[in-house]
Amino acid sequence: MMVGFGLWPHSFSSLSRQLWIQGCVERGRGMAAALQVLPCLFRAPSRPFLWGPPVARMSSGMALAEQARQLFESAVVAVQPGPMLQRALSLDPSGRQMKVRDRSFQLRENLYLVGFGKAVLGMAAAAEELLGQHLVQGVISVPKGIRTAMEHAGKQEMLLKPHSRIQVFEGAEDNLPDRDALRAALAIQQLAEGLTADDLLLVLISGGGSALLPAPIPPVTLEEKQMLTKLLAARGATIQELNTIRKALSQLKGGGLAQAAYPAQVVSLILSDVIGDPLEVIASGPTVASDHNVQDCLQILNRYGLRAALPRSVKTVLSRADSDPRGPHACGHVLNVIIGSNSLALAEAQRQAEVLGYHAMVLSTAMQGDVKSVAQFYGLLARVAAAHLTSPMARYLLEEEAKLHQLAAELQLPDLQLEEALEAVAKAKGPVCLLAGGEPTVQLQGSGKGGRNQELALRVGTELGTQPLGPIDVLFLSGGTDGQDGPTKAAGAWVMSDLVSQASAEGLDIATVLSHNDSYTFFCSLQGGTHLLHTGLTGTNVMDVHLLIFHPQ
Repeated sequence: MMVGFGLWPHSFSSLSRQLWIQGCVERGRGMAAALQVLPCLFRAPSRPFLWGPPVARMSSGMALAEQARQLFESAVVAVQPGPMLQRALSLDPSGRQMKVRDRSFQLRENLYLVGFGKAVLGMAAAAEELLGQHLVQGVISVPKGIRTAMEHAGKQEMLLKPHSRIQVFEGAEDNLPDRDALRAALAIQQLAEGLTADDLLLVLISGGGSALLPAPIPPVTLEEKQMLTKLLAARGATIQELNTIRKALSQLKGGGLAQAAYPAQVVSLILSDVIGDPLEVIASGPTVASDHNVQDCLQILNRYGLRAALPRSVKTVLSRADSDPRGPHACGHVLNVIIGSNSLALAEAQRQAEVLGYHAMVLSTAMQGDVKSVAQFYGLLARVAAAHLTSPMARYLLEEEAKLHQLAAELQLPDLQLEEALEAVAKAKGPVCLLAGGEPTVQLQGSGKGGRNQELALRVGTELGTQPLGPIDVLFLSGGTDGQDGPTKAAGAWVMSDLVSQASAEGLDIATVLSHNDSYTFFCSLQGGTHLLHTGLTGTNVMDVHLLIFHPQ
């Protein structure tokens, strides 16, 4: 196919460009094919910047980073547990009925409460404030140190009142199930098993609930279950795969809590930390009937080469489940309601970015896949977007776009708005902020200290430095909305395109750091730790927030 010299690539219609890219991707042609349709005899002039006045020019990368931090914090504030619970739960004027969406439940001092997750302390405080006169007893399992963190942050609304009827257990230090969390799970199980048909159980669930509700089926021990899930996670198992195994080995997950509470009515209010908000996956679905069987578990264990190394206790439990005549737990007495998710956090950050003068757009709420591939995607997206902003007629632009669409197809992101985002960037007359949420996975290779957000930021920073981006500053931030990225004290990190040169100047070897999964140590050393995102425990959890910001120099 030949293109006349007068037809510049930027004059293609949106549909024509999309079809051209799709053709390159679907037919698997090499990038040389892209060059055949480009006007190679001419070099396009750089596009002049038309930055409007709403955003003041940044005096330094640190000032740009401060705006990114503000946007991240606005996302976290939007999903604070109390306000979300209050929007979903109310009392009728008589004070005798609890209303949840379009359902009503009779209250006559028959209300019990259990909860588990990183956001549950604030959820429980809001619930007791509203329903306290009807509450008989409650038990919640929350992260170790969260009450102290909320006190130090002055968040009194996140704390239970003195003489509360809700017993609080703290555990799961560093996001790992432990003996404290086990004691909490057994107390929750005991409360649920004591309920009658006249009782109503309010269940509060948020991200981190799996680690805070460990109740392995005997003879499996907590240590055996923990070791198996750690091995799966280290080999790159998805959250869905991890939860399938957890449910098969748990007394309370996979509908087990709902079964323990039967015949009481159960209402679950859920703050989602999982892509797509699947009820059966969040906290491993304690109030949702499991649709997995033993064969699903064995396939997962085979996929990661762990079946032969299973402890005898795990084999025993799986063989029992395979022959259980009762089948899966039934949950017809349960109402499950999602009250908040990552999309709410991103929507608020988008609004705040627009207030600051950015052209802002949500790229995806479902960023997932191996952290290496996700970093390559963001690096390539940054190069393409920067080219749109600075040199929209550059000869390599369509080639890079084709690569970007190919990588996006491999990641299989269900709600990706890539074409729309590129259109928006191409039309932008000012700074741009692209937002995304999700939860990439890290395959552990070394014994360093870090988390998926810090490793993603480090890898994206490396990608940003592979070639010049033009007269434009590009910043990437990745942070966990719970305030704790892996077993570290940071929520995440931010980087710019000069990361590699900064690291080199300080004698830091990025390749060695990544081979050891030691991103936290790296960022602690780099410029005295200024690239780390410190929030402390936030009292909520709706996965991660990613920001990709473009600003003129």
